[in-house]
Parts: sequence; C-alpha cells; structure tokens
Amino acid sequence: MKSMTGYGKATVTRDNRQLTVELKSVNHRFLDVSTKIPRAFIAYEDVIRAKLADGLSRGHVDVFLNYTTVGDTDKRLSVDFALAESYVLAARELSAKFPELHHDFNINALMRANEVLSLVQSEDDPELLREMLSEGMDKAVQSLNEMREREGNALRRDLLSKLDNVESLLARVKEYAPAVAQQYRDKLRARVTEALGDVRLDEAKLMNEVCFYSDKCCIDEELTRLYGHLAQARELLSSEQPVGKKLDFLSQEFNRETNTICSKSSDLDVTKVALEIKNEIEKIREQVQNLE
Repeated sequence: MKSMTGYGKATVTRDNRQLTVELKSVNHRFLDVSTKIPRAFIAYEDVIRAKLADGLSRGHVDVFLNYTTVGDTDKRLSVDFALAESYVLAARELSAKFPELHHDFNINALMRANEVLSLVQSEDDPELLREMLSEGMDKAVQSLNEMREREGNALRRDLLSKLDNVESLLARVKEYAPAVAQQYRDKLRARVTEALGDVRLDEAKLMNEVCFYSDKCCIDEELTRLYGHLAQARELLSSEQPVGKKLDFLSQEFNRETNTICSKSSDLDVTKVALEIKNEIEKIREQVQNLE
C-alpha cells in the first residue's frame, strides 16, 4: 500500500556527463505529470511519462532534471575567419584614412572583436541521453515508491485503528437499539393513560402503534451493512494494490448508512454515538485521500 505523497532522487553518470532526476508527488485523482527539464531532453518526455505510468497509478508528480558535464568538456572555440578578415581590412582602411591616429590593432584585439570567436558545444548522442534518462527514471521512481510505501504503511495502521474505533461505537449502537422500542412503548403508555384517565387502555392498539414505530426506527439493516463495510475496508487495507479510490467510495457508504441511523433514531444515546461514528468516518475520508 502506498501513499501518494513522496520524494525520489537518482543520479546517473556516463563518461563526463551527469544526469540528476528528482520526483515529487502529491495527491491527485489521476496520474498527472508536470516536467521541468533541459531543452536536450524535451524530445524524450515520452520516456518520463512511460516510466511514471509503469511505477505509479495516480498522483500529481513534478519531474526535475539537471544535466551537467563534469571533467573534460566537449566545448570548443570556433573562429569566423571571414568576419576576422573583415575586421582586419576595416582596421587598415581606418588607419589609412586617419594616419595621425595611433594604430594598436593586433591579434588580441581581433580575438576580442564581437563574434569572431564563439563557444560551440558538441551535440550529445541521442541514444546516450535516452539511456541515461531511462535509467535515472527507473531509479528515481523506485526511490519515490519506497518513500510512498513507508507513508502508506503508516496510513494503513492509522486507518485500521480508526476502523476499530468505528466498530466499538457500532457495538454501543447495537446495544442501545433494542431498548428504543421498549422506551417508546413505556412513554406512549404513560401519555395515553394520563390522557384517558380511568378509561381502559386498548392494549391491541397500543401494540400496533409500538410495532409501527419499531419498524420505522429499526436500524438492523444499516448496522448489518456497516459491519459489512468494516470487513470490506479491512480486506482492502490488507492488499498491496492501489485501493485509494475504492476506500474513498466505501467511506461515502459508511457516511450514508450512519446518516440513515441518525434520521431514523429518536433516541438521544443512539444519535450521540452515531454522531461520534460520523466524526471517525470523516477522519477516515481525509486519510483515504492520501492513498494511491
């Protein structure tokens, strides 16, 4: 199980070239990639996206590449001889035109002349760049996933603890539920007796009213489904596959069933515990958003 939050880094060196790959991921509904890469690697963005798609299922990932040359350089100086000759001819013409001026034009001055000398970087081998990028992405994704797994395992423990809390609260609701109908019958009997005075109470009608109320406020189905959701959530948390979306949907079902319990119940104790369950479910939903 993995979190969607993490950081991974890898460095690949070939001859006098070094490529550093950094990956930073945060929560996102789908796999979303943003790249900040040197111009030399723009043609190989497909490699970046393919490697991320192989190693991750979702999350927003920022990709940073730093490419440098170490040691001996492939740069060289290029001389524009035609331009240099133009400078020399211009210097001679100026000297002839203005003989009274001191003439100090020499090789050093010519080398400093604009654009006579230029620095040229030898082009990199495309296959070498692709190979370095592929290796760097593999290692960086592995590093990222190692961190995401550590975060994911911590989330798993926290979610299991919260599910235990929900189960304990459900046990309290289950304990309170049977007494609801009995309490309603006692209160109804007392009110009717007070209203009728000495008139004999019709027990059959009273029982019909109590049965109708009991059926209306019965939460057995909701409790059964909630216990089923608990079992399913624990099963998903035992998986090493991406389960974030499934758990997000399941937490919504938790919330729906608990809302139904709140709407059905007129008992203060049941309502109070149901609200505590809703609070735990909200915590679960927040944590599930971090899971891949």
